[in-house]
Amino acid sequence: MDQDPAATAATLPARDALGALVVPLLKGVFYRDHDAAQWQALLALQARVRDYVAVLGLELVLDEAEGFSYLRSQPEPEDDAAPRLPRLIARRPLSFPVSLLLALLRKKLAEFDAGGTDSRLILSRDQVAEMIRVFLPEGSNEARLIDQVDTHLNKIVDLGFVRRLRGQENTIEVQRILKTFVDAQWLAQFDQRLADYRAQLAAGDEK
Repeated sequence: MDQDPAATAATLPARDALGALVVPLLKGVFYRDHDAAQWQALLALQARVRDYVAVLGLELVLDEAEGFSYLRSQPEPEDDAAPRLPRLIARRPLSFPVSLLLALLRKKLAEFDAGGTDSRLILSRDQVAEMIRVFLPEGSNEARLIDQVDTHLNKIVDLGFVRRLRGQENTIEVQRILKTFVDAQWLAQFDQRLADYRAQLAAGDEK
């Protein structure tokens, strides 16, 4: 007989139950489809997890509809005199090409969701390269473009916004946490942002 994961978690010592949930979150994004039982335990104990990580200056972000959760640093206090905890989760600046690719993937995800045909956005490396190609000067080296796409995708995989499919290294799935990183308000200004990107690329070509 299967046990209810929430009930099982509740019977564990408080430290063990919370530790089993918080440690994976400290390592990165936690997805429902990675461990359904662990996800149910997180839902059952989320209030205690929030209190626990708050001591570390973190807050829990949990999207039950999309099935992912992660930790982020609490907003900086507005009062300059207020004590500030050291940042446990460091900010990671993104290069221009990685930012551009994230924006394009987010746009693609919005279009995909509008179609409503499937729940998973799967793209090949060639499709990703084609998305970027329109921003590059004509006659750009194809082999160099593919190498660059792989480099940028590896970075985005490390960030948790896409994952490579097992046994299909040249195919990725766009993770829905990208909707949190690039929100609807940002997306509404997408055309202007793309114009800014094109201007920046053009300026780089003239140097």
